[in-house]
Order: sequence, then structure tokens, then C-alpha cells
Amino acid sequence: MRAGRGNVARPRRSGSLPRVAFNSFSEFLKALAAMGELKRISRPVATELEITELADREMKSSRGGAALLIEAPTVNGEVSPFPIAINTLGSWKRMAASLGAGSVDEIAAELGSLTKANPPTSMREAIKLLSAALDLRHAKPRLVKDGPCKEVIHRFDESRETRVENWPKAPDWRDPSSLDPRPPTLLNLPIQKCWPLDGGRFITLPCVVTKDPDTGKRNVGMYRLQIYDSRTTGMHWQLQKVGARHGRRYIETGARMPVAVFLGGDPVLAFAATAPLPDGLDEFLLAGFLRRKAIDLVKCETCELEVPAQADFVIEGYVDPREPLREEGPFGDHTGYYTLPEPYPVFHITAITHRKDAVYPATIVGVPPMEDFYIGSASVKIFLPIFKMNFPEIQDIALPAEGVFHNLVFVSIRKSYPMQAYKVMHGLWGMGQMMFTKYIVVVDDDVDVHNTSEVLFRLCANTDPQRDSIFTKGPADVLDHATSELAIGTKLGIDATRKLPGEGYKRQWPPLIRMDKEVRSRIDALFGAIP
Repeated sequence: MRAGRGNVARPRRSGSLPRVAFNSFSEFLKALAAMGELKRISRPVATELEITELADREMKSSRGGAALLIEAPTVNGEVSPFPIAINTLGSWKRMAASLGAGSVDEIAAELGSLTKANPPTSMREAIKLLSAALDLRHAKPRLVKDGPCKEVIHRFDESRETRVENWPKAPDWRDPSSLDPRPPTLLNLPIQKCWPLDGGRFITLPCVVTKDPDTGKRNVGMYRLQIYDSRTTGMHWQLQKVGARHGRRYIETGARMPVAVFLGGDPVLAFAATAPLPDGLDEFLLAGFLRRKAIDLVKCETCELEVPAQADFVIEGYVDPREPLREEGPFGDHTGYYTLPEPYPVFHITAITHRKDAVYPATIVGVPPMEDFYIGSASVKIFLPIFKMNFPEIQDIALPAEGVFHNLVFVSIRKSYPMQAYKVMHGLWGMGQMMFTKYIVVVDDDVDVHNTSEVLFRLCANTDPQRDSIFTKGPADVLDHATSELAIGTKLGIDATRKLPGEGYKRQWPPLIRMDKEVRSRIDALFGAIP
């Protein structure tokens, strides 16, 4: 990695939290190293399966292990000029650092304070209020003329290739003079084959930029890309994703759909691309809010889209709606199982640009716990105030690692009237990606939903299975192999709260066994605090 300029600390303002904005992905890795959160691997490690095995062991170690910087990844036996960084967000400490904060809870508290104006009466009002709150912090992205992501530009053409500036001659781990520099294509970037039955190599941490052809509104999503050859990939935007919705409009118009993919830059960008933002809010606006500094954007070389100027890699191209879909997969997915081949659009590459000191960011998914647990849990913590805007009774929400992000959700509420738990269940199933949740368990506000043992205790103690359960139908995650039909499934809601007379409970609810506070205090004083 090239030495950066160090972290850029924003001055503390009255009533606000300090925040750090990273000028590059390398700068973030330097910060992780200074925190003791980064392991450097200097010997060659193959992008075919070996990096996955190394990273999987790290992710499943205590508290998410450390981030890994693979300095000499090999592609088909040849050392790549670009290092790979993986598991960079795979702990609470690194997740908070990526957002430039001391903890994820700090950011959630700040966003909550910004949204405590007049309570919204509809989701439209909630989105408007959130957008205004983010804009107040001068987070709107700004367009600049140039940026580090264009230090090297390589354009592709139907008949020829155009190369701008010199390809950086990265040092080989054995002999710096032995590496023959080549223009970047999808075949010589250090892209992983993650698991043995995968259908090929996959870009696993891509931020995909598209625009609505009618409104011009931008979306940044994260959809895996399977490498087909040097200039084409699969575009795995699932049926319910915004990118897929944009694609359907282009199918109706028959025009080529411009698409840009970027990797790296400030790590807050990858988080923003996965965040469950209400439809219509710009992910770059959220990123600017989180880092307390607007995202600088540059125009792409070959399409009318904008990407972060500080990105490490940018892959430009298009999807042709007139072209037949192509089989994509299998892929070892976050469900812990392989998703089997399905037809998806083809992404054609028209240019690859990158920084001269680019680091390739990657992740893997599979049997939990994995890095995505911390990313998903951070999203829930940060956006809990948004849920509370429409459901003020919600106390907390947790997504246990075993639920592989959204299959299982625990919710605690301050219950004040009969059937309130069911109102919350149905409301959550109607909010964005929560529609994919298969199981929702609602408990009282005195339960720590992040303690799975405590939730299961209340679930077993406080429920009559027939009375306190509800089945409903709805959209399902296309990655869910258990449903009988693709993208269609059932959901189960369980009310594990104390029952009220209006809920058909005709007995007296017993008190929970607890020791008196005075006795606990005396024993603490005599024998020390009990863990």
C-alpha cells in the first residue's frame, strides 16, 4: 500500500460527534493496522479457494478475528499486482472504525436525535424527514472533474482496446523485475473462486450504480458479479432489488442500460450500498452523512454515470435488455448453502479504471458466523430510529447470526394493548428487505434481544403454539432454497410477550423470578459483583 496522508479528522461541532473520513481504502487499512486489527500475509495465497479457507477461519475465530491483507494473491498461479483485503468489516470494532466512529451505537443515537422532530404520519413523511435530516449535515455528494480512481484508464471497444497512462508495475513478492505489467481485464484482477462448487470467479463486494431512466434517481446496490470472460459478467440483481427494477424499465424502452461498478474507496461506501435505505434516498447522501464529508463524484469514461473519485477500481459498462439472459451460479451464498444456477442479465465491460496503488476489497459468505453478520447488524442498529418513526413501541431489534441476516428477527416492544405484537410483525414485513424475514419473534421490552438464550427462554415460557403463532404469505428471498416456488414463501410470527385479557388469556400471568435489588447489592458488596 502507498503511504496515505493519514486520517482526516473533522472538527468537533457543538452537539455533534467527531467523525473520520478516509481518503482511500489503503488509508482505512493503515488505521486498522494501527489499531492492531490487521494481519498482513506476505506469502502467495491462491485466489482459487485458498483465500476463502484462510478468511473463513479468521471470521469464525473469537470476535470476528482480524482483517487480512493478502499482499501476493495469485490468479492461476501468477502473482497479481494488486493485494486483496478481506474481513475488513468483520468485527464490531472494525465496523465502527469503517464508519469513522467509536461505536455503531453512537451513530444510531445521532441519527435518532435528527429524526425526533415532528413524528411522521406516513412512510412518505418519514422518508422526507430522513432526507432533510441527512441534508442538514451538508452531506450531498458533489461532482468534481477528476480523481484517483482515474489514475489508470483502460477502455474497451468492439474492435480495439485503448489504454491511457501506464499500467503500474506492481512488485512481485520474489522479483520485482519479473512481473510483466498488463492492462486490467476481468481475467487478471485478483477475483476469487470462493467455494469448490462455485460456477466460477465472483466479485463479492461490488457497489453497483444504476439510474432510473424516468426520474434520473440514482441507486447504489451490492449485487455479486460472476466472471464469464475478460469483458462480461453476470449481474445478480434479484427480482425485488432496485437495480432490477431499473432494468425492467430499460427492457420496456429497449435502450442499453448504463451500469458502473466501483470497489474500494472510503469503506463507508460499501456499507451504504448494503444499507436498507427507504426507496428514493441516495446512498451517497447517507455515506456523506456518516463520514461528515460529502462524497466527491466523477463522471465515468464511457457512460453517463457518476462514481466516487476516491474508489480503488471502477468497472464501466452496460446491460443490453434485448440480449437473452445467461445462467449464473452456482454460488456459495450467505444462506450457508449454494444457490443453484438461474438466468440473469449480462454485464458488458466498456472500461476499467483504477488507482495506481489500488487494493482489491473482497468478502466471502457461507455458513455463519461471517463478516456480513456485523454489516447487517450495524444496519439494524443505525436504522432502528427509522423503524421507531413508524413503530414507536419498538424497543430493540436483533438479527441473530444463525438467521443468516434476515431469516430470523427478534423484536422487543413496550406493549400497551392487545394484539400489538401482530401489528408490529405485519408492519415489519411491509418494510423493504424485512419482507424476506421468515421468522419474527416479538418479546417484551425487558428482554435483551441480542441474548439469544434469553429470547428462547421467553419464547418457550410465554407461548401457546396455536394461540400465539401466525402464518402469512409473501415475497421470499430468491436465494432461499427451502421455498417450494422461487421468490414466494410463508412467514411465521410468534408473540412471546406477556398475554393480556383481550388476547384470550383468562388466567393470571405469573411474575418472573427475580431477586430483590437490595439483596443483590449486599451480596455484591460482600463478595463482588456477580457477572
